[in-house]
Amino acid sequence: MKTFFRQQLARYTDRQAELEFLLSREDIMKDMEQFLKLSREHTDVAAVASRWARYQQREADLAGAQEMLSDPDMAEMAEEEITTATAELAQLEGELQRMLLPKDPDDARPAFVEIRAGTGGDESALFAGDLLRMYMRYADRCGWKTEIVSESQSELGGYKEVVVRMEGFHNGTGAYGALKFESGGHRVQRVPTTETQGRIHTSACTIAVLAEQDEAEAIKINPSDLRIDTYRASGAGGQHINKTDSAVRITHIPTGIVAECQDGRSQHSNKAQALKVLTARIHEKERSERAAKDAAERKSLVGSGDRSDRIRTYNFPQGRLTDHRINLTLYKLLTIMEGDLDDVINALQAYEAAEQLAALELGMV
Repeated sequence: MKTFFRQQLARYTDRQAELEFLLSREDIMKDMEQFLKLSREHTDVAAVASRWARYQQREADLAGAQEMLSDPDMAEMAEEEITTATAELAQLEGELQRMLLPKDPDDARPAFVEIRAGTGGDESALFAGDLLRMYMRYADRCGWKTEIVSESQSELGGYKEVVVRMEGFHNGTGAYGALKFESGGHRVQRVPTTETQGRIHTSACTIAVLAEQDEAEAIKINPSDLRIDTYRASGAGGQHINKTDSAVRITHIPTGIVAECQDGRSQHSNKAQALKVLTARIHEKERSERAAKDAAERKSLVGSGDRSDRIRTYNFPQGRLTDHRINLTLYKLLTIMEGDLDDVINALQAYEAAEQLAALELGMV
């Protein structure tokens, strides 16, 4: 393992000792908020420190086994130990490098997935509906909770715009951590149902994945910066939804960011949900601005999330999905559209991890 990583890992051992001392102090134990904060940090630090201790032990075992090779009576046992220790060290090194990667605090959060029809008219709206179904099927596979926050349906059954909230965990990460690389432009190539000549058309949708923020973040927004409008909801929902002004639209005046909700049964619930979406959009705006600034130092092909970026193509005649950021091509489009997204998501996460490792080694993270 390279010297840089060894230096980083040694700090975890030192920090673990510091945290254990702090957590033993009476004043810290009386401050429950501080105690919980330090306890969470200790859990994370101890996990790295224990793996690092195991790595060092196996290094010592390997060195000892190599010394025993010169003893004819011990050579066979030494060779076996060398083989097993070398394999475990390689595995531990990979684990430790991943543990050193900076964690995105939003990865564990629920996500708002916004899908908007783009170029392509009715076919684009139908594609937006297909994308929503794909993500909903994926959420079902993961066992997540899902809730439509707002929707604007098209005449043919697709969506001009739809926002869905997803909450849950999959492979150790939250809905946002799993889906955050879906933000950007999605292009479809296929023969639309409205096409009578059998010609292939190209249409597009844009997706934005936002991390839901804590209620404390919403409280930080100055109420005087908000304009709240109520109106009568439209679309599906029966008599109740058409007779009451229950839909809510909130505008953040300083930024012009707007969020609305009409899916709930009351104005109160719609206002609360719209405020959550608004807070997530403000947070995402700040995140995007930071990412643009960081890009001057480190180009991240996966993490930009710019809606103008064409990130993926869905080619139905060829049964092909291509993610242009990482040059990934899979010929299993139909199963992907049924929610089998793990191969795509895992590849994007692995690519980002490799980028972060390279930047970490260069001291840029």
